[in-house]
Amino acid sequence: MTDDQGRKRRAGGRAGMKARAGSAAIEQMPWRIPLNPDRPTEPLDAEGVQRVHKAAMRILSEIGIEFLNPDAVAHLKKAGCIVNGTNVRMDEDFVMEMVGRAPETFTITPRNPDHEIIMGGKHMVFVNVSSPPNAWDMERGKRSGDFETFKEFMKLTQYFNCIHVAGGYPVEPVDIHASVRHLDCLHEKLTLTDKVVHAYSLGAERVEDVMEMVRIAGGLSHSEFDARPRMYTNINSVSPLKHDFPMLDGAMRLAKRGQPVVVTPFTLAGAMAPVTMAGAVALSIAEALAAIVLLQYIAPGCPVAIGTFTSNVDMKSGAPAFGTPEYMRATQMTGQLVRFYGLPMRASGVCAANVPDGQAMWETSNSLWSAVQSRTNMVYHAAGWLEGGLIASPEKFIMDCEVLQMIQRYFEEATFASTDDDLAFDAIRDVGPNGHYFGVQHTQDRYQTAFYAPFVSDWRNYEAWQADGSVWTVERAHRIYKQILAEFEAPAMDDVAREELTRFVARRKQEGGAPTDF
Repeated sequence: MTDDQGRKRRAGGRAGMKARAGSAAIEQMPWRIPLNPDRPTEPLDAEGVQRVHKAAMRILSEIGIEFLNPDAVAHLKKAGCIVNGTNVRMDEDFVMEMVGRAPETFTITPRNPDHEIIMGGKHMVFVNVSSPPNAWDMERGKRSGDFETFKEFMKLTQYFNCIHVAGGYPVEPVDIHASVRHLDCLHEKLTLTDKVVHAYSLGAERVEDVMEMVRIAGGLSHSEFDARPRMYTNINSVSPLKHDFPMLDGAMRLAKRGQPVVVTPFTLAGAMAPVTMAGAVALSIAEALAAIVLLQYIAPGCPVAIGTFTSNVDMKSGAPAFGTPEYMRATQMTGQLVRFYGLPMRASGVCAANVPDGQAMWETSNSLWSAVQSRTNMVYHAAGWLEGGLIASPEKFIMDCEVLQMIQRYFEEATFASTDDDLAFDAIRDVGPNGHYFGVQHTQDRYQTAFYAPFVSDWRNYEAWQADGSVWTVERAHRIYKQILAEFEAPAMDDVAREELTRFVARRKQEGGAPTDF
Protein backbone atom coordinates (compact mmCIF):
# COMPACT_ATOMS: atom_id res chain seq x y z
CA MET A 1 0.00 0.00 0.00
CA THR A 2 1.32 3.49 -0.83
CA ASP A 3 1.26 6.35 1.66
CA ASP A 4 -1.34 8.13 -0.53
CA GLN A 5 -3.61 5.08 -0.47
CA GLY A 6 -3.31 4.91 3.31
CA ARG A 7 -4.26 8.57 3.66
CA LYS A 8 -7.35 8.11 1.45
CA ARG A 9 -8.53 5.11 3.46
CA ARG A 10 -8.08 6.92 6.75
CA ALA A 11 -9.89 9.99 5.46
CA GLY A 12 -12.90 7.82 4.61
CA GLY A 13 -12.78 6.22 8.04
CA ARG A 14 -12.69 9.60 9.79
CA ALA A 15 -15.68 10.81 7.81
CA GLY A 16 -17.63 7.74 8.91
CA MET A 17 -16.66 8.28 12.53
CA LYS A 18 -17.86 11.87 12.52
CA ALA A 19 -21.10 11.01 10.76
CA ARG A 20 -22.04 8.28 13.20
CA ALA A 21 -23.22 9.71 16.49
CA GLY A 22 -22.80 7.67 19.63
CA SER A 23 -25.61 6.70 22.00
CA ALA A 24 -26.35 8.62 25.19
CA ALA A 25 -26.79 6.25 28.12
CA ILE A 26 -25.48 9.03 30.33
CA GLU A 27 -24.47 12.64 30.03
CA GLN A 28 -20.71 13.05 30.11
CA MET A 29 -18.06 15.60 29.33
CA PRO A 30 -16.80 15.75 25.73
CA TRP A 31 -13.50 14.15 24.71
CA ARG A 32 -10.49 16.27 25.63
CA ILE A 33 -6.94 15.85 26.85
CA PRO A 34 -6.95 17.47 30.32
CA LEU A 35 -4.32 20.04 31.21
CA ASN A 36 -3.19 20.10 34.83
CA PRO A 37 -2.70 23.77 35.78
CA ASP A 38 -1.58 23.20 39.38
CA ARG A 39 1.92 23.54 40.76
CA PRO A 40 3.14 20.06 41.69
CA THR A 41 3.33 19.00 45.32
CA GLU A 42 7.02 18.67 46.15
CA PRO A 43 7.82 16.97 49.47
CA LEU A 44 11.56 17.04 48.63
CA ASP A 45 13.55 20.26 48.59
CA ALA A 46 16.26 20.78 45.94
CA GLU A 47 18.86 19.07 48.14
CA GLY A 48 16.51 16.12 48.67
CA VAL A 49 16.03 15.66 44.91
CA GLN A 50 19.80 15.60 44.49
CA ARG A 51 20.21 13.10 47.30
CA VAL A 52 17.70 10.66 45.77
CA HIS A 53 19.24 11.20 42.32
CA LYS A 54 22.75 10.52 43.65
CA ALA A 55 21.52 7.41 45.46
CA ALA A 56 20.05 6.12 42.18
CA MET A 57 23.34 6.86 40.41
CA ARG A 58 25.28 4.96 43.09
CA ILE A 59 22.95 1.98 42.67
CA LEU A 60 23.63 2.00 38.93
CA SER A 61 27.39 2.51 39.19
CA GLU A 62 28.32 0.53 42.31
CA ILE A 63 25.69 -2.24 42.56
CA GLY A 64 24.39 -2.53 39.01
CA ILE A 65 21.25 -3.97 37.45
CA GLU A 66 20.78 -7.55 36.29
CA PHE A 67 19.84 -7.61 32.60
CA LEU A 68 18.51 -11.10 31.85
CA ASN A 69 18.53 -10.50 28.09
CA PRO A 70 21.83 -11.29 26.27
CA ASP A 71 21.13 -8.79 23.46
CA ALA A 72 20.59 -6.02 25.99
CA VAL A 73 23.82 -6.94 27.78
CA ALA A 74 25.74 -6.95 24.48
CA HIS A 75 24.47 -3.48 23.60
CA LEU A 76 25.43 -2.06 26.99
CA LYS A 77 28.84 -3.72 26.89
CA LYS A 78 29.44 -2.12 23.49
CA ALA A 79 28.40 1.21 25.02
CA GLY A 80 31.21 0.91 27.58
CA CYS A 81 29.26 -0.23 30.62
CA ILE A 82 30.94 -2.58 33.10
CA VAL A 83 29.52 -6.05 32.50
CA ASN A 84 29.96 -9.09 34.73
CA GLY A 85 27.70 -11.87 33.46
CA THR A 86 24.21 -10.40 33.61
CA ASN A 87 25.20 -7.58 35.97
CA VAL A 88 25.62 -4.22 34.27
CA ARG A 89 27.01 -1.09 35.91
CA MET A 90 26.95 2.36 34.33
CA ASP A 91 28.29 5.72 35.44
CA GLU A 92 26.34 8.91 35.95
CA ASP A 93 27.75 10.78 32.95
CA PHE A 94 26.68 8.00 30.59
CA VAL A 95 23.24 7.72 32.21
CA MET A 96 22.55 11.43 31.93
CA GLU A 97 23.83 11.55 28.35
CA MET A 98 21.42 8.80 27.34
CA VAL A 99 18.49 10.28 29.29
CA GLY A 100 19.16 13.60 27.56
CA ARG A 101 18.37 11.98 24.20
CA ALA A 102 14.75 11.23 25.16
CA PRO A 103 12.00 13.71 24.25
CA GLU A 104 10.21 15.60 27.02
CA THR A 105 6.88 15.36 25.17
CA PHE A 106 5.48 13.13 22.45
CA THR A 107 2.15 12.23 20.88
CA ILE A 108 0.59 8.84 20.12
CA THR A 109 -1.85 8.75 17.21
CA PRO A 110 -4.34 5.85 17.01
CA ARG A 111 -6.47 4.86 14.01
CA ASN A 112 -8.83 7.73 14.82
CA PRO A 113 -6.57 10.81 14.88
CA ASP A 114 -9.24 12.70 16.82
CA HIS A 115 -8.24 10.47 19.75
CA GLU A 116 -4.56 11.32 19.62
CA ILE A 117 -2.97 11.72 23.05
CA ILE A 118 -0.10 13.88 24.27
CA MET A 119 2.43 12.59 26.79
CA GLY A 120 4.39 15.14 28.76
CA GLY A 121 4.17 18.68 30.05
CA LYS A 122 0.89 19.44 31.82
CA HIS A 123 -1.11 16.89 29.80
CA MET A 124 -2.84 14.10 31.74
CA VAL A 125 -4.48 11.06 30.15
CA PHE A 126 -6.36 8.23 31.83
CA VAL A 127 -6.05 4.50 31.00
CA ASN A 128 -8.55 1.73 31.69
CA VAL A 129 -7.93 -0.98 34.28
CA SER A 130 -5.35 -3.43 32.95
CA SER A 131 -4.44 -7.07 33.60
CA PRO A 132 -6.60 -8.38 36.50
CA PRO A 133 -7.14 -12.15 36.27
CA ASN A 134 -10.64 -11.92 37.78
CA ALA A 135 -13.84 -9.91 37.38
CA TRP A 136 -16.62 -8.94 39.78
CA ASP A 137 -20.05 -7.48 39.19
CA MET A 138 -23.31 -7.41 41.13
CA GLU A 139 -24.99 -10.15 39.10
CA ARG A 140 -22.22 -12.70 38.65
CA GLY A 141 -19.97 -12.05 41.64
CA LYS A 142 -16.27 -12.86 41.52
CA ARG A 143 -15.09 -15.14 38.72
CA SER A 144 -12.16 -15.80 36.42
CA GLY A 145 -11.78 -13.44 33.50
CA ASP A 146 -13.29 -14.47 30.17
CA PHE A 147 -13.50 -13.10 26.65
CA GLU A 148 -17.06 -11.82 26.92
CA THR A 149 -16.20 -9.81 30.02
CA PHE A 150 -13.08 -8.52 28.25
CA LYS A 151 -15.29 -7.20 25.43
CA GLU A 152 -17.64 -5.56 27.92
CA PHE A 153 -14.76 -3.59 29.37
CA MET A 154 -13.55 -2.59 25.93
CA LYS A 155 -16.99 -1.12 25.24
CA LEU A 156 -16.84 0.85 28.47
CA THR A 157 -13.34 2.01 27.53
CA GLN A 158 -14.55 3.32 24.19
CA TYR A 159 -17.73 4.84 25.59
CA PHE A 160 -16.21 7.09 28.22
CA ASN A 161 -14.59 10.28 26.97
CA CYS A 162 -12.58 10.54 30.18
CA ILE A 163 -10.77 7.29 29.30
CA HIS A 164 -8.15 8.17 26.71
CA VAL A 165 -6.21 4.92 26.29
CA ALA A 166 -7.20 1.27 25.83
CA GLY A 167 -4.26 -0.12 27.77
CA GLY A 168 -3.66 -3.73 28.75
CA TYR A 169 -6.42 -6.33 28.88
CA PRO A 170 -9.04 -4.94 31.29
CA VAL A 171 -9.48 -8.51 32.45
CA GLU A 172 -7.43 -11.51 31.38
CA PRO A 173 -9.62 -13.78 29.16
CA VAL A 174 -8.38 -17.13 30.43
CA ASP A 175 -10.89 -19.02 28.27
CA ILE A 176 -8.68 -18.24 25.24
CA HIS A 177 -5.39 -20.14 24.92
CA ALA A 178 -2.40 -17.98 25.79
CA SER A 179 -0.75 -18.66 22.42
CA VAL A 180 -3.47 -16.82 20.49
CA ARG A 181 -5.01 -14.67 23.21
CA HIS A 182 -3.23 -11.54 22.05
CA LEU A 183 -4.64 -11.98 18.53
CA ASP A 184 -8.26 -12.20 19.64
CA CYS A 185 -7.88 -9.46 22.24
CA LEU A 186 -6.22 -6.96 19.92
CA HIS A 187 -8.73 -7.70 17.17
CA GLU A 188 -11.56 -6.75 19.53
CA LYS A 189 -9.64 -3.85 21.00
CA LEU A 190 -8.94 -2.39 17.55
CA THR A 191 -12.52 -2.82 16.33
CA LEU A 192 -14.49 -1.98 19.49
CA THR A 193 -12.32 1.08 20.19
CA ASP A 194 -10.49 3.68 18.14
CA LYS A 195 -8.24 4.88 20.96
CA VAL A 196 -4.53 4.35 21.61
CA VAL A 197 -3.74 0.69 22.34
CA HIS A 198 -0.95 -1.16 24.11
CA ALA A 199 1.12 -4.28 23.52
CA TYR A 200 2.31 -6.61 26.26
CA SER A 201 6.06 -7.18 25.94
CA LEU A 202 5.81 -10.92 26.47
CA GLY A 203 7.84 -12.37 23.64
CA ALA A 204 8.79 -11.31 20.14
CA GLU A 205 5.72 -12.77 18.44
CA ARG A 206 3.22 -10.89 20.58
CA VAL A 207 4.92 -7.55 20.10
CA GLU A 208 5.45 -8.00 16.37
CA ASP A 209 1.85 -9.19 15.89
CA VAL A 210 0.41 -6.21 17.77
CA MET A 211 2.52 -3.71 15.85
CA GLU A 212 1.35 -5.23 12.59
CA MET A 213 -2.30 -5.28 13.71
CA VAL A 214 -2.15 -1.61 14.72
CA ARG A 215 -0.61 -0.79 11.36
CA ILE A 216 -3.31 -2.69 9.47
CA ALA A 217 -6.20 -1.27 11.53
CA GLY A 218 -4.96 2.26 10.88
CA GLY A 219 -4.61 1.72 7.15
CA LEU A 220 -0.93 2.61 7.46
CA SER A 221 2.02 1.74 5.30
CA HIS A 222 5.10 0.42 7.10
CA SER A 223 6.83 3.76 6.68
CA GLU A 224 3.84 5.63 8.09
CA PHE A 225 3.73 3.37 11.13
CA ASP A 226 7.43 3.84 11.81
CA ALA A 227 7.31 7.60 11.25
CA ARG A 228 5.49 8.44 14.48
CA PRO A 229 4.15 6.79 17.65
CA ARG A 230 0.97 4.77 17.01
CA MET A 231 0.86 2.54 20.12
CA TYR A 232 3.04 1.79 23.15
CA THR A 233 4.18 -0.81 25.64
CA ASN A 234 4.65 -0.75 29.39
CA ILE A 235 7.38 -2.89 30.93
CA ASN A 236 8.04 -3.68 34.57
CA SER A 237 11.35 -4.44 36.20
CA VAL A 238 11.64 -7.50 38.42
CA SER A 239 12.37 -5.64 41.61
CA PRO A 240 14.83 -5.60 43.15
CA LEU A 241 17.46 -4.83 40.51
CA LYS A 242 16.42 -7.01 37.57
CA HIS A 243 15.04 -6.60 34.05
CA ASP A 244 13.80 -9.83 32.50
CA PHE A 245 14.24 -11.24 29.00
CA PRO A 246 10.82 -10.87 27.32
CA MET A 247 10.07 -7.35 28.51
CA LEU A 248 13.46 -6.05 27.40
CA ASP A 249 13.03 -7.84 24.09
CA GLY A 250 9.65 -6.22 23.47
CA ALA A 251 10.84 -2.81 24.61
CA MET A 252 13.80 -2.91 22.22
CA ARG A 253 11.61 -3.98 19.32
CA LEU A 254 9.20 -1.09 19.84
CA ALA A 255 11.96 1.45 20.44
CA LYS A 256 13.68 0.52 17.18
CA ARG A 257 10.43 1.36 15.34
CA GLY A 258 9.88 4.63 17.18
CA GLN A 259 7.05 3.37 19.39
CA PRO A 260 6.92 4.55 23.03
CA VAL A 261 8.01 2.48 26.02
CA VAL A 262 6.86 3.21 29.58
CA VAL A 263 9.25 1.71 32.16
CA THR A 264 7.48 1.05 35.47
CA PRO A 265 9.32 -0.66 38.33
CA PHE A 266 6.93 -2.38 40.77
CA THR A 267 8.55 -1.57 44.10
CA LEU A 268 6.73 -2.33 47.33
CA ALA A 269 8.49 -0.79 50.32
CA GLY A 270 9.37 -3.45 52.87
CA ALA A 271 9.13 -6.29 50.33
CA MET A 272 10.87 -5.64 46.98
CA ALA A 273 12.30 -2.28 48.04
CA PRO A 274 13.63 -0.58 51.19
CA VAL A 275 10.97 0.19 53.77
CA THR A 276 11.74 3.93 53.63
CA MET A 277 10.04 5.90 50.87
CA ALA A 278 13.27 7.65 49.88
CA GLY A 279 15.06 4.32 49.52
CA ALA A 280 12.16 2.76 47.60
CA VAL A 281 11.98 5.71 45.21
CA ALA A 282 15.76 5.69 44.67
CA LEU A 283 15.65 1.99 43.79
CA SER A 284 12.68 2.51 41.47
CA ILE A 285 14.37 5.40 39.69
CA ALA A 286 17.56 3.38 39.20
CA GLU A 287 15.66 0.45 37.69
CA ALA A 288 13.69 2.71 35.36
CA LEU A 289 16.71 4.68 34.18
CA ALA A 290 18.67 1.50 33.47
CA ALA A 291 16.13 0.38 30.86
CA ILE A 292 15.77 3.89 29.43
CA VAL A 293 19.56 4.09 28.99
CA LEU A 294 19.47 0.85 27.00
CA LEU A 295 16.63 2.08 24.77
CA GLN A 296 18.24 5.46 24.12
CA TYR A 297 21.52 3.80 23.22
CA ILE A 298 19.98 1.49 20.62
CA ALA A 299 17.34 3.99 19.36
CA PRO A 300 18.39 7.57 20.16
CA GLY A 301 15.40 9.84 20.71
CA CYS A 302 12.83 7.07 21.02
CA PRO A 303 9.86 8.16 23.17
CA VAL A 304 9.99 6.84 26.74
CA ALA A 305 8.39 7.57 30.09
CA ILE A 306 9.11 6.67 33.70
CA GLY A 307 6.35 4.93 35.60
CA THR A 308 5.92 4.68 39.35
CA PHE A 309 4.26 1.83 41.17
CA THR A 310 5.88 2.36 44.54
CA SER A 311 3.76 1.64 47.58
CA ASN A 312 3.99 -0.12 50.91
CA VAL A 313 2.86 -3.52 52.15
CA ASP A 314 1.01 -4.79 55.18
CA MET A 315 4.02 -6.03 57.14
CA LYS A 316 1.89 -8.62 58.95
CA SER A 317 0.58 -10.31 55.81
CA GLY A 318 2.86 -9.06 53.04
CA ALA A 319 -0.19 -7.91 51.05
CA PRO A 320 0.24 -4.78 48.91
CA ALA A 321 -1.40 -1.58 50.15
CA PHE A 322 -2.57 1.16 47.79
CA GLY A 323 -3.92 4.67 48.13
CA THR A 324 -2.02 5.02 51.41
CA PRO A 325 -0.12 8.09 52.62
CA GLU A 326 3.10 6.26 51.69
CA TYR A 327 1.81 5.61 48.18
CA MET A 328 0.89 9.27 47.75
CA ARG A 329 4.25 10.56 48.97
CA ALA A 330 6.18 8.08 46.82
CA THR A 331 4.23 9.23 43.75
CA GLN A 332 4.88 12.90 44.55
CA MET A 333 8.59 12.26 45.12
CA THR A 334 8.86 10.28 41.90
CA GLY A 335 7.24 13.18 40.06
CA GLN A 336 9.98 15.47 41.29
CA LEU A 337 12.67 13.12 40.04
CA VAL A 338 10.97 12.54 36.69
CA ARG A 339 10.72 16.29 36.10
CA PHE A 340 14.41 16.56 37.04
CA TYR A 341 15.18 14.13 34.18
CA GLY A 342 12.83 15.92 31.78
CA LEU A 343 10.68 12.88 30.97
CA PRO A 344 6.93 12.10 30.96
CA MET A 345 5.54 10.18 33.93
CA ARG A 346 3.05 7.38 34.50
CA ALA A 347 1.25 6.62 37.78
CA SER A 348 -1.89 4.63 38.70
CA GLY A 349 -5.38 4.80 40.19
CA VAL A 350 -5.40 1.86 42.58
CA CYS A 351 -6.90 0.39 45.75
CA ALA A 352 -6.76 -2.75 47.87
CA ALA A 353 -10.52 -3.06 48.50
CA ASN A 354 -12.30 -6.26 47.43
CA VAL A 355 -15.58 -4.66 46.32
CA PRO A 356 -16.58 -1.15 45.13
CA ASP A 357 -17.23 0.21 48.60
CA GLY A 358 -16.13 3.24 50.58
CA GLN A 359 -12.61 1.91 51.05
CA ALA A 360 -12.30 1.34 47.32
CA MET A 361 -13.26 4.92 46.54
CA TRP A 362 -11.16 6.70 49.15
CA GLU A 363 -8.06 4.67 48.28
CA THR A 364 -8.61 5.21 44.55
CA SER A 365 -9.26 8.91 45.08
CA ASN A 366 -6.08 9.20 47.12
CA SER A 367 -4.05 7.56 44.37
CA LEU A 368 -5.70 9.61 41.61
CA TRP A 369 -5.16 12.88 43.43
CA SER A 370 -1.53 11.97 44.11
CA ALA A 371 -1.20 11.60 40.34
CA VAL A 372 -2.61 15.11 39.96
CA GLN A 373 -0.26 16.41 42.65
CA SER A 374 2.79 14.83 41.00
CA ARG A 375 1.85 16.17 37.52
CA THR A 376 1.55 12.65 36.16
CA ASN A 377 0.98 12.43 32.41
CA MET A 378 -0.51 8.92 32.12
CA VAL A 379 -2.65 7.32 34.82
CA TYR A 380 -2.94 3.55 34.50
CA HIS A 381 -5.84 1.63 36.07
CA ALA A 382 -7.78 4.88 36.30
CA ALA A 383 -11.14 3.09 36.19
CA GLY A 384 -12.23 -0.38 37.30
CA TRP A 385 -9.42 -1.65 39.57
CA LEU A 386 -10.12 -3.68 42.76
CA GLU A 387 -8.30 -5.99 45.22
CA GLY A 388 -4.80 -4.79 44.45
CA GLY A 389 -5.19 -5.58 40.76
CA LEU A 390 -6.74 -9.02 41.11
CA ILE A 391 -10.27 -7.87 40.13
CA ALA A 392 -11.77 -5.65 37.45
CA SER A 393 -15.30 -4.40 38.15
CA PRO A 394 -17.64 -2.62 35.71
CA GLU A 395 -19.47 -0.90 38.58
CA LYS A 396 -16.16 0.38 39.91
CA PHE A 397 -15.32 1.49 36.34
CA ILE A 398 -18.45 3.65 36.26
CA MET A 399 -17.80 5.09 39.72
CA ASP A 400 -14.17 5.86 38.89
CA CYS A 401 -15.14 7.62 35.69
CA GLU A 402 -17.19 10.01 37.76
CA VAL A 403 -14.11 10.84 39.83
CA LEU A 404 -12.11 11.36 36.63
CA GLN A 405 -14.74 13.80 35.40
CA MET A 406 -14.51 15.63 38.72
CA ILE A 407 -10.75 15.94 38.24
CA GLN A 408 -11.24 17.30 34.73
CA ARG A 409 -13.77 19.81 36.01
CA TYR A 410 -11.38 20.77 38.79
CA PHE A 411 -8.72 21.54 36.17
CA GLU A 412 -11.13 23.72 34.19
CA GLU A 413 -11.94 25.86 37.21
CA ALA A 414 -8.31 26.98 37.48
CA THR A 415 -9.07 30.31 35.75
CA PHE A 416 -11.83 31.25 38.20
CA ALA A 417 -10.47 34.78 38.72
CA SER A 418 -9.15 35.50 35.24
CA THR A 419 -11.62 38.32 34.46
CA ASP A 420 -13.58 41.00 36.31
CA ASP A 421 -16.74 39.20 35.23
CA ASP A 422 -15.62 36.10 37.16
CA LEU A 423 -15.47 38.21 40.31
CA ALA A 424 -19.18 39.10 39.83
CA PHE A 425 -18.99 42.46 41.56
CA ASP A 426 -22.05 43.82 39.72
CA ALA A 427 -24.11 40.75 40.65
CA ILE A 428 -23.05 41.03 44.29
CA ARG A 429 -24.10 44.71 44.31
CA ASP A 430 -27.45 44.01 42.61
CA VAL A 431 -28.42 41.12 44.90
CA GLY A 432 -27.31 42.90 48.04
CA PRO A 433 -27.83 41.49 51.54
CA ASN A 434 -31.46 40.39 51.16
CA GLY A 435 -31.68 38.66 47.79
CA HIS A 436 -30.45 35.44 46.16
CA TYR A 437 -28.52 34.51 43.03
CA PHE A 438 -30.81 31.88 41.47
CA GLY A 439 -32.56 34.25 39.11
CA VAL A 440 -30.03 36.99 38.39
CA GLN A 441 -28.75 37.25 34.82
CA HIS A 442 -25.16 36.55 35.87
CA THR A 443 -26.28 33.11 37.10
CA GLN A 444 -28.68 32.46 34.22
CA ASP A 445 -25.95 33.10 31.66
CA ARG A 446 -23.58 30.61 33.24
CA TYR A 447 -25.27 27.89 35.26
CA GLN A 448 -25.57 25.32 32.45
CA THR A 449 -21.79 25.16 32.04
CA ALA A 450 -20.70 26.22 35.49
CA PHE A 451 -20.99 22.98 37.38
CA TYR A 452 -20.02 19.33 37.07
CA ALA A 453 -23.09 17.10 36.64
CA PRO A 454 -22.52 13.68 38.28
CA PHE A 455 -23.97 10.53 36.75
CA VAL A 456 -23.54 8.04 39.60
CA SER A 457 -23.68 9.50 43.09
CA ASP A 458 -26.13 12.24 42.09
CA TRP A 459 -26.04 15.09 44.57
CA ARG A 460 -29.72 15.19 45.52
CA ASN A 461 -31.51 14.84 48.82
CA TYR A 462 -32.32 11.38 50.13
CA GLU A 463 -36.02 11.46 49.22
CA ALA A 464 -35.36 12.31 45.57
CA TRP A 465 -32.54 9.79 45.40
CA GLN A 466 -34.73 7.01 46.84
CA ALA A 467 -37.56 7.84 44.43
CA ASP A 468 -35.15 7.13 41.57
CA GLY A 469 -35.34 3.44 42.48
CA SER A 470 -31.71 2.92 43.50
CA VAL A 471 -30.52 3.17 47.07
CA TRP A 472 -26.81 2.42 46.73
CA THR A 473 -24.24 4.01 44.44
CA VAL A 474 -23.02 0.62 43.23
CA GLU A 475 -26.59 -0.28 42.16
CA ARG A 476 -26.82 2.90 40.13
CA ALA A 477 -23.41 2.17 38.60
CA HIS A 478 -24.54 -1.35 37.68
CA ARG A 479 -27.63 0.00 35.93
CA ILE A 480 -25.57 2.54 33.98
CA TYR A 481 -23.06 -0.14 32.95
CA LYS A 482 -25.85 -2.34 31.60
CA GLN A 483 -27.44 0.58 29.78
CA ILE A 484 -24.13 1.47 28.10
CA LEU A 485 -23.68 -2.11 26.87
CA ALA A 486 -27.24 -2.21 25.52
CA GLU A 487 -26.79 1.02 23.56
CA PHE A 488 -23.16 0.59 22.54
CA GLU A 489 -22.19 1.18 18.92
CA ALA A 490 -18.67 0.34 17.79
CA PRO A 491 -16.74 3.17 16.12
CA ALA A 492 -16.63 3.16 12.33
CA MET A 493 -13.77 1.31 10.69
CA ASP A 494 -12.62 1.09 7.09
CA ASP A 495 -13.95 -2.17 5.58
CA VAL A 496 -10.70 -2.95 3.79
CA ALA A 497 -8.71 -2.54 7.00
CA ARG A 498 -11.20 -4.68 8.95
CA GLU A 499 -10.99 -7.51 6.41
CA GLU A 500 -7.20 -7.38 6.31
CA LEU A 501 -7.06 -7.42 10.10
CA THR A 502 -9.34 -10.48 10.24
CA ARG A 503 -7.22 -12.30 7.65
CA PHE A 504 -4.04 -11.53 9.59
CA VAL A 505 -5.50 -12.94 12.81
CA ALA A 506 -6.68 -16.10 11.05
CA ARG A 507 -3.29 -16.64 9.43
CA ARG A 508 -1.34 -16.13 12.65
CA LYS A 509 -3.66 -18.51 14.49
CA GLN A 510 -3.08 -21.13 11.83
CA GLU A 511 0.66 -20.63 12.30
CA GLY A 512 0.28 -21.30 16.02
CA GLY A 513 0.39 -17.78 17.41
CA ALA A 514 3.04 -17.18 20.06
CA PRO A 515 4.96 -19.63 22.26
CA THR A 516 3.81 -19.87 25.86
CA ASP A 517 7.25 -20.39 27.39
CA PHE A 518 10.07 -17.90 27.50
